Amino acid sequence: MKNTVSVLLIAGIVILVNVLSRQIFFRWDITQGKQYTLSKATKNILGNLEDPVTIKAYFSEGLPPHIEATRRDFQDMLIEYSSRSKGEVDFEFVNPNGDPELEQEAVQAGIAPVMINVREKDQVKQQKAYLGALVKMGEQQEVIPFVQPGGAMEYELTTNIKKLSVLDKPSIGILQGHGEPAIQELAQVYQGLSVLYNVEAIDLTTTLEIEPRFQTIALVAPKDTLRAPDLAKLDAFLARGGNLFIAFDRVNGDLSQAQGSAVDIGLAAWLQQKGLSVDPAFITDARAGQVTVQQRSGFMTFNSQVSFPFLPLVQGFKDHPITKGLESVIFEFASPMRFVGDSSMTFTPLVTSSPKSGTVQAPTNFDINKEWTDADFPQQNLTIGGVLEGNFGQIPSRMIVFSDGAFPVSGQRQQNADNVNLMVNSIDWLSDDTGLIDLRTKGVTSRPIEDVEEGRRSFLKYLNFLLPMVLILIYGFIRNQRNKSKRMQRMQEQWV
Repeated sequence: MKNTVSVLLIAGIVILVNVLSRQIFFRWDITQGKQYTLSKATKNILGNLEDPVTIKAYFSEGLPPHIEATRRDFQDMLIEYSSRSKGEVDFEFVNPNGDPELEQEAVQAGIAPVMINVREKDQVKQQKAYLGALVKMGEQQEVIPFVQPGGAMEYELTTNIKKLSVLDKPSIGILQGHGEPAIQELAQVYQGLSVLYNVEAIDLTTTLEIEPRFQTIALVAPKDTLRAPDLAKLDAFLARGGNLFIAFDRVNGDLSQAQGSAVDIGLAAWLQQKGLSVDPAFITDARAGQVTVQQRSGFMTFNSQVSFPFLPLVQGFKDHPITKGLESVIFEFASPMRFVGDSSMTFTPLVTSSPKSGTVQAPTNFDINKEWTDADFPQQNLTIGGVLEGNFGQIPSRMIVFSDGAFPVSGQRQQNADNVNLMVNSIDWLSDDTGLIDLRTKGVTSRPIEDVEEGRRSFLKYLNFLLPMVLILIYGFIRNQRNKSKRMQRMQEQWV
């Protein structure tokens, strides 16, 4: 009878703990980027849901451990979403493998299977796997076609929920009319911005003024000169408190001709009046991207990758919401900028070159095969982009300027995800920060062992090798001392 009562009591406690765990969460998150802690933006969005959200996760079962861990993490996140939303978020997991109807349903929803390698009985075979989810609110739905292992799960979930719940999106203008890339050429930027904004093209040469409904506009990689009437429209926009993003070229590099030249489309003088000087020079950096060159060896011709200092690779960023979480951004033929304004304006550098940098005045000729030394990089932390704030009229406004026009353009050589994130984060921040900036770059941080300093690498290697043995020896010593103490006690006459 007593055993029965004990079993029932333990079962009741387990059931009670499981019920309470859906309402009360405690998680100790010691990861560097707080990967397993929901952001304030996510909590606000979930707490303000007015309609229920249904999430159907199509995840295969029996996957390799590192893929299965993604499934567990995604499920844990959905449990927390459900709790934070007070039940407004409901979810279910289904395994499409082996069920033709569920497989067809997943594919029709936009979740295509991926092929993964599975080791079985010392053999490697490929297995079809589904790792996606469908997010529904009423008659609307959004799809997460693939949950990337180690990716930014919270950003994918939260932005899709936000996209469904936002009824009236603000508008963002992408300026046209001066040889700028079309919106289609900013496909990744458009995708990132369209979650929360209506992205529209504005032909500055034909419009009389920038409409008041645009709080933020962007000018990316103009090729033709901006005439006085167009610059006056930008002045009027800033004067009424509008925010402006500019990415433009002060220099141009032509690798096919191995030549670099200065560019003047009227923006440099206009920015100078605002308090920002962009020099007609190339930034060179010891930490740089690579270019492909052809080399000959006898009768053979082969391609090889060589570092090219005119392509600064930025990996250290200022502490700012725009750059938080970014790992690396590569620029092509950037120019140094500096603040020359008065105390009525403030300038905050966002992106700088490495401690080993230099400048080359335009025009110049490129020598791909040059062997660079430390003497070629006498400068450090040259500003490539920053924020200019102040009263450009009667109302405070903000301007973000980068001295490379092509860095966010899709299809550009060496373009990567953080190039896009840098522009999208900038627009978010200019538009009063939705709180989703932190989520966009939140995920498992890449820390290649090759990038770790030699001393720290050796320390980590020996720590991993020696620490387990030291712990075992300490445990053995403590246990030996405890057993020795017991033997001494038993040898005493009063021990019974």
